[in-house]
Amino acid sequence: MKKSILNTLLKSISDLSLDGYIVPKNDSFFTEQVKYDRLKLVSNFSGSAGIAVIMKKKNSLFVDSRYTIQAKLESGKNFKIIKIHEKLPKDIFKNIELGFDPNLFTYTQLKFLFGNNIKLKAVKENLIDKILNLKPKKNNPFFSISNKAAGESYKKKIEFLSDYLKTKKADYIFISAPENIAWLLNIRGSDTPYSPLPNCNLILSKNNKVYLITEKYKARKLLEEKKLLWHQIIEEDNFENCITNLNGKKIIIDNKTLSVYKENIIKSKFVIIDRYDPCYYYKSIKNSKEIENMAQSHIKDGIALTKFIYWIKNSKNNKITELEAEKKLEKFRKKNKNYLYPSFNTIAGTGSNAAIVHYRATKKTNKIIKKNHLFLCDSGGQYRYGTTDVTRTLCFKNQTKRIKDIFTLVLKGHIAVVTSDLEKNDTGKKLDVHARKFLKKFNLNYGHGTGHGVGYFLNVHEGPQSISKYSQIKLKEGMILSNEPGYYKEGKFGIRIENLIYIKKKNKKLYFENLTLAPIDKDLINYKLLNKKEKEYLFNYHLLVYSKISKYLFPHERKWLIKNL
Repeated sequence: MKKSILNTLLKSISDLSLDGYIVPKNDSFFTEQVKYDRLKLVSNFSGSAGIAVIMKKKNSLFVDSRYTIQAKLESGKNFKIIKIHEKLPKDIFKNIELGFDPNLFTYTQLKFLFGNNIKLKAVKENLIDKILNLKPKKNNPFFSISNKAAGESYKKKIEFLSDYLKTKKADYIFISAPENIAWLLNIRGSDTPYSPLPNCNLILSKNNKVYLITEKYKARKLLEEKKLLWHQIIEEDNFENCITNLNGKKIIIDNKTLSVYKENIIKSKFVIIDRYDPCYYYKSIKNSKEIENMAQSHIKDGIALTKFIYWIKNSKNNKITELEAEKKLEKFRKKNKNYLYPSFNTIAGTGSNAAIVHYRATKKTNKIIKKNHLFLCDSGGQYRYGTTDVTRTLCFKNQTKRIKDIFTLVLKGHIAVVTSDLEKNDTGKKLDVHARKFLKKFNLNYGHGTGHGVGYFLNVHEGPQSISKYSQIKLKEGMILSNEPGYYKEGKFGIRIENLIYIKKKNKKLYFENLTLAPIDKDLINYKLLNKKEKEYLFNYHLLVYSKISKYLFPHERKWLIKNL
């Protein structure tokens, strides 16, 4: 199937007199998870980030360090796999002309990836959609979350953002990121898997006028609730007319999610005075109600995960597969009425599969979880109201000293992050050093960031905050991050320990508090490598887990959990 798509695509490229065609992962809303995965259709690569360049003689797939092993396994037959953190397309291709869909790229992306030595030609009709006759299906209408659940009314947020426009002397802001519209209007949708995103765009004026760009049927419930009026709903086909008819001269856009196609329309009418959407930052600082609801969601999630860990650690079944384990965990989560669906594709990998950072078990790759192998499970849920993400690495038999030592070094990094002094370590870049320092003493490391921001009943990955060697964003009260150092030995095993944490303030001092509530596998710890403070942290963390979830467990599960203290 993939080969026939490639062959037909090459003919289309030739008919257009192009040297190649660029296929990204994202859709026109630049979301991480997509319903129409063109990159997978053409390359078989299923990771959440990547870009392919299809050419007559060779095809190239650019991925980051999280996906190099996975890309080789899934796409190595028809594609040359290139580490995008080492080489960009502009470093490889010279004096050629590549076609691209202007709805799927921003100007910032194109400049960063392809520079000035590659000629780029916008192709209006997406070539893969044309080949496969892809047409979007109707999704459910958008829905509101109450002011009580959101912790703040959408009217207050609109007024606040309109005041921001006035201080910037802008007439409008064009919000192209669905996650930011979801936050601003207190709405959600069902347009992407794993995240309740409402795929739409929005224009807000300095005078509080809102224009939502979407299909009218999707906004039906919002209209019924009198959040918006009919004339404020703009169909995609009328986007250009809407822009043309707006009064004013100055506008703010978002560099990360405004397509080349829409930016060209906006530039024909307005002067762009800023290219950053402040909603990213405002959304990252959760209010007290959002934190409260997230904490409640993590109790529910912790119960399911703890029951799952007990089940798999104590099972006498020697033939449990990765897919069976994944389904069992989902079954535990589904027992809670507020659970909706996973917040991302569950990573359930044993042995060598666990070394693939973002592994996804399929019928083809599915392995039996052998008792002498490590099992890495990274999963999360969307709850009403909250988003979870947690990783636990488990063993079923006594492991070698080397495995225990590495696991303990990862654990030490995990503890170092959550117990850091946030007065001194006020950026993700500074925290990242602490997460890696114990591994680096033994020349060990991992190729992904230590932590990402997390949304409130939204994207499991959100910014601008993160814990990585690149992040200079100041950490603020109310921000939620993941804390997930790890280590991966290709072809052998993978280790990762992940909790979600949030920043709290007491007596004018900022500190981290755990949201995730699930036991860490003590059978993998070499206690000789832990100092007194680390042992105390571990005891107190497990005491917290027990105090929050033990009453929801069966007696045998409770007895097992108390032994973990």
